[in-house]
Amino acid sequence: MSVTGDSAEFLLLRHPDRWDLPKGHCEQDESLRHAALRETEEETGIPADQISLDENFLFKITYPVRYPATGSQIFQKQVNYFLGYLTSKPQLKLTEHEGAEWFRWNPPHRIQSQTIDPLLAAVAQHRGDLGD
Repeated sequence: MSVTGDSAEFLLLRHPDRWDLPKGHCEQDESLRHAALRETEEETGIPADQISLDENFLFKITYPVRYPATGSQIFQKQVNYFLGYLTSKPQLKLTEHEGAEWFRWNPPHRIQSQTIDPLLAAVAQHRGDLGD
């Protein structure tokens, strides 16, 4: 999330068929927080040292996925999302996505019901933007 004065925006990355966020696997002996910063830097070009992670926010979600290489087999994917803040919007250097867009922070959001909307609702509740 980029916050400048009274304005706040959040970044989503574009796959051909959906909106996405940086994510990946932890490397050996790597914490979830460090992996999140590393993956964000690798996928967006935003330097990890410019991102301030909110110490009090962690959103976990599990959802079913199918991978082309495994046919019809369904896996339960678990993702841990952190809330990071930037003081300005840096120039992006995308490596795994075809595009990106900054969205104005104005909850409630209706973007992608399976993953993005629940995450943004949790962020809004954490920030006190939705009341209870």
